[in-house]
Amino acid sequence: MNKKNDQYMSQLPDNWINGYFGRGVYLILSALVSAPIYLAIEAYVRSIDVHKDEAVAAVATGCFIAGVFAGRYIAQIWSAGKRSIPNTLLIGLIILIVANISWLFFHADFPLEGRAAINLLLFWLPFVIVSLALGILIKLIRTVTQNQLQEAQTSAANSQSELQLLQSQLSPHFLFNTLNNLYGLSISQHEKIPPLLLKLSDLLRYSVYDVKETFVPLIDELAYINNYIDFEKIRIGDRLELSIDIENVVRTDIKIAPMLLIVFIENAFKHSKNTTSEKIFIEIALKTWGKMILFSLKNSYNKPKLEPANSGGLGLENVNKRLALLYPVEHVLDLQTTDDFYTVSLQLKMK
Repeated sequence: MNKKNDQYMSQLPDNWINGYFGRGVYLILSALVSAPIYLAIEAYVRSIDVHKDEAVAAVATGCFIAGVFAGRYIAQIWSAGKRSIPNTLLIGLIILIVANISWLFFHADFPLEGRAAINLLLFWLPFVIVSLALGILIKLIRTVTQNQLQEAQTSAANSQSELQLLQSQLSPHFLFNTLNNLYGLSISQHEKIPPLLLKLSDLLRYSVYDVKETFVPLIDELAYINNYIDFEKIRIGDRLELSIDIENVVRTDIKIAPMLLIVFIENAFKHSKNTTSEKIFIEIALKTWGKMILFSLKNSYNKPKLEPANSGGLGLENVNKRLALLYPVEHVLDLQTTDDFYTVSLQLKMK
């Protein structure tokens, strides 16, 4: 309870003067708008035959400005302990303001003859209501805007934290799979281990040190992919039937999320080696077209009769989350599985 009270008090101004008038810029804006307000009120009071219309208009202008500040102060106190402002309240204030302004215009055309005091009352009452309601509305709209901005900033911070966590999982995931492969080769084909270790060193250097940014040049990512393919060529040997159609990208300003495509390529090699066929078939293509990066992959695949629940692994789950965070409405991913082939089609907007 004390924590809530402290939070509530922290949202209130240090003293009532600062709370009432707000920042100095508000006083400057009030001085600027007071002239047209004065002219409008003077024309109004003249239309209802009020004596000393200039003095009345000057007083009314001051009262209107004071009423707006008073409404702003009331709204500030009322909204200090609230997280959200009902839309119905904002709509109700708008209707109240429009209704009272409409009455003022109607009364200006049809004032009561010989009833100066009642005419002033019929002017002042809606006039005060309009000034107070306008001040409340302005403050509440500002509060709603600030709350939405704060929520957006909090959401962005949470998304950035999640993205950093996902990106930190990439290197361990890749290293785990690669070490498993090296272990199998060390038993059956130990002569391949030295060149594979050299390639692995280059791959890890990129995955650990060169992918700290949210987006990296596509040319660097393709160099990493080609290095990984060379690694798999050494590991698999003659069993591999590989078709590569990767565009020779030379521009450094085209960027992509790091280690995004490699997950699909790594899965292609991993699943293909488990096929019963003699050859491992993999087809990789990448093109740039307009503002898009077009990536496609096809690999031989034997669908097991009963797939475990986590057969997608950490890699694909990670990719889907990163795509949602980094390319929320800027990507199209299509995964297709048949009895013999697994295909990936990915379209990304260039960064």
